[in-house]
Amino acid sequence: MKATDRKFYSPHDPYEDSPQSIGHGATISAPHMHGYALEYLQEALQPGVKVLDVGSGSGYLTACMAELVGPQGKVVGVDHIPELVTWSRQNVQRARPDYLEQGRILFVQGDGRLGYSPEAPYDVIHVGAASEGRPTQLLEQLKSPGKMFVPVEDSGHLGQSIILYDKASDGKVTQHTLMGVAYVPLTDPDTQTGRGLFL
Repeated sequence: MKATDRKFYSPHDPYEDSPQSIGHGATISAPHMHGYALEYLQEALQPGVKVLDVGSGSGYLTACMAELVGPQGKVVGVDHIPELVTWSRQNVQRARPDYLEQGRILFVQGDGRLGYSPEAPYDVIHVGAASEGRPTQLLEQLKSPGKMFVPVEDSGHLGQSIILYDKASDGKVTQHTLMGVAYVPLTDPDTQTGRGLFL
């Protein structure tokens, strides 16, 4: 994270340890949450692997993961808000243009709930918005072995928890509940921008 300066990715208070609005009903997560994500995925974020970053927003965590996977790796950032896709690409172009030139980072517009099948499967999947229930389609795009870090709505929508999914070499999936959180929902663009949530 020290190698990726948040000032290029957060227009307001980049070094505050709290979520910041980036417009369009989206936020950049607090630094401590990005730290948790990288820590729990660290074992799988090795040089040369392929990563999917769902809800890539400003592109900050995408860039952090690109640092870890190295020039032979690839991180695909997917977001359904076209303005955020354009902005994230511009942010990386200002901060680390070599990531784009090398093809180490690819930003695409799409419905993150469906993953991004043209580049699947992925060694690692990070999701930056809360899934409504088990993210089955994303799990299908996870390699065996592979790891996924995702906030999930608790049953009955009483809250959210970070779930770490581990897919073994034989395809068996286990899950571990890490902590309670409050993330913007993983939803469609109209619903997201209409909510005005900045959690």
